[in-house]
Amino acid sequence: MNMRKNIVAGNWKMNTTVPEGVQLAKDVVAKAAEVPAEVGLIVATPFTHLCAVAGVVEGTRVELSAQNCADKEKGAYTGEVSVDMIKSTGAGWTILGHSERRQYYGETDAKLVEKVKLALAAGLKVILCVGENLEEREAGKHFDVVKAQTENVLFNFTAEDMKNIVVAYEPVWAIGTGKTATAEQAEEIHACIRKVLAGKFGAQVADDTTILYGGSCKPSNARELFAQPDIDGGLIGGAALKADDFIGIALSF
Repeated sequence: MNMRKNIVAGNWKMNTTVPEGVQLAKDVVAKAAEVPAEVGLIVATPFTHLCAVAGVVEGTRVELSAQNCADKEKGAYTGEVSVDMIKSTGAGWTILGHSERRQYYGETDAKLVEKVKLALAAGLKVILCVGENLEEREAGKHFDVVKAQTENVLFNFTAEDMKNIVVAYEPVWAIGTGKTATAEQAEEIHACIRKVLAGKFGAQVADDTTILYGGSCKPSNARELFAQPDIDGGLIGGAALKADDFIGIALSF
């Protein structure tokens, strides 16, 4: 019997002003009661919103996440936001290794190891993103790419650490393009990730690890995706910016 939890996490990306974000968070909180208690709800806001949204979600079932963190503890790193800063806002999570961070800002697996270490040490839970781009998918390298990203980062951690790490599979070619991996395509990669984790940490840890799908998941396709045995929820982009859509996805289990 696995212990993994179903989670729907909304990644707001670089969207909404602080007042808009506060209202969106209020709308999510107001509708959260519709979602079964066993489904976790997380909103990942811009850094500027964390303190204000923390006040909205405090005492509710909705958890708060940052979208990134610095790879240094503190110091002369203008414009960066440390894990302790994030923790002090009331956030309990951070997303790391999102495909946009890898693609536009050159984030490497080695840098992500440092970020995950800092986040866990600060008491933050981590949503670690892995996934292949269109060129890699068309070349038939998708399994190799996802396996390498998973190993390069997570094999630096322990089975105990894995209790505080969620993996999100992002087919990069399906983010913001309107394309979606079929449920079967998503499932085979999720199963691959779980197999990689089992090889390192054992079957129990692999079975207990939540793996989310993050590629244009919406209310219309969430049910089919979530019905797959190795898909435990979603890391939601555009659909997370509307409370009705976000909650609709969370009701798809």
